[in-house]
Amino acid sequence: MSQELKYLLMQAAKGRISRRTFLGKAAAAGVTGAMANTLLARAARAEGPKKGGIIRAGMQGGESTNSLDPALAASEAPFMTNMTWGEMLVNVTPTGELDYRIAEEASSSADATEWTFKIRKGVEYHDGSTVTAEDVVATLKRHTDEKSQSGALGIVQGISDMKAEGDMVKLTLASANADLPYLMADYHLVIQPGGGVDKPDAGIGAGAYKVEVFEPGVRVGFTKHANYFDSNAGHADQVEILVINDNTARTAALQSGQVHMMNRVDPKIAALLKGATGVRIEAAAGKGHYVFIMRCDEPPFDNNDMRMALKYAINREEMVAKILGGLGSVGNDFPINSSYPLFDDTIEQRAYDPAKAKEYYDKSGHDGSPIILRTGNAAFPGAVDAANLFAASAQAAGIPLEVKLEPDDGYWSNVWNVAPFCASYWGGRPVQDQMYSTAYLSTADWNDTAFKNAAFDELLLAARGELDEAKRKEEYSKMAHILRDEGGLILPMFNDWVEGVRDEIAGWVNDPNQEMMNGLALSRCWLA
Repeated sequence: MSQELKYLLMQAAKGRISRRTFLGKAAAAGVTGAMANTLLARAARAEGPKKGGIIRAGMQGGESTNSLDPALAASEAPFMTNMTWGEMLVNVTPTGELDYRIAEEASSSADATEWTFKIRKGVEYHDGSTVTAEDVVATLKRHTDEKSQSGALGIVQGISDMKAEGDMVKLTLASANADLPYLMADYHLVIQPGGGVDKPDAGIGAGAYKVEVFEPGVRVGFTKHANYFDSNAGHADQVEILVINDNTARTAALQSGQVHMMNRVDPKIAALLKGATGVRIEAAAGKGHYVFIMRCDEPPFDNNDMRMALKYAINREEMVAKILGGLGSVGNDFPINSSYPLFDDTIEQRAYDPAKAKEYYDKSGHDGSPIILRTGNAAFPGAVDAANLFAASAQAAGIPLEVKLEPDDGYWSNVWNVAPFCASYWGGRPVQDQMYSTAYLSTADWNDTAFKNAAFDELLLAARGELDEAKRKEEYSKMAHILRDEGGLILPMFNDWVEGVRDEIAGWVNDPNQEMMNGLALSRCWLA
């Protein structure tokens, strides 16, 4: 590297020239974009995070019905809110390792039926009290209660006994689970004082920022938690989430500098934003997926021939090209891809086949009345266009699919997990067990397709305790086949996380786990 480029690198790391300028100079000097980004990230780390200021995020996925109760988080703004004020026992790094948070270590019995978590000493809540092992147990117990409506219900139901002993939390499982620590990274399982039993929506946690203003569907304002235990996070004095559901308005807010980062960049404008002054596009391929979900317990979707007809009536390649602009990959009607450990890449890819779709449709005996697919901009970027593409490809198979547009506000409370057929999305989970336990186990609260299959449940429980990876992979493969061929999930595409970030933001790390650096962008980034 030339001396001139080294100088520019240091200037960029210090925020004295824009990231875009440095990348342009590096490209002119023959340095690849990937290498230039790596050099800049290393230089920024060496320079050290800057403290102070206020960072704002413009977020799609907020509603007037949002709550600070972590159990209820079901869309993007509540997810990022939780990750900003809360801490779980563990998190998962961008490369898939455990990042110990409230817990500082975990160990298990040889058969993975008993797990012990050592709770970190001296971690302080926003109200000044100290996190205890009893708080952890109370938190987990609250999420086992079906009345809590927790998105983590399918995960914690497998714990048959939990107790606190000093600074240790001991969990006994109904059946073995080699992945249990990863399941504890679920963003609903924020550790709260007393488990949040008395006031689950108090918004008091042990995260880098404490909630000062909460206006559901409008904004959430935070101030720095002065006694936060981790010096690697919480660099700004204040952070704020502005709910801006309209794509055009959110993009304009980023370009004008009203916000420093935004989620869900519409793939149609990603290329345009790349050329905007002071803005860059960050994209991470991972486990997230855009879906259409049919409830298996409601007609006409209680008929598997109808479900199969619709699965063959969707053109996946067309959607990836036209809706994602290539920023994603084709799905196969089960929620696992190659980013997961033990993925079976031999499962046959389902393709658009209007003749086969018509064959299944005719076999279903449907009366020919319109099949209503509910969608809205809140479901995922391009959801309305995707639904219309689906309707057109289904029409070619003689299937009367009709798209109904729903309002953004209230979509996650009035449409998702309520309507018989709707557009939705999933952020994915660190391991296969967590994804399946959250959304497809018969007893899971978030089983949004109402898929109940005894053989699938038995395989899931068996795979949890199977320590032989070859056998475990085989069990996951069987589960994938069952869900693909009998479930209510239509999964046409896995999406990249595509976000817009202003050049003055440093510390950004693309994370395949979830959008916005797995919800930690406000906590981990700083103003250069």
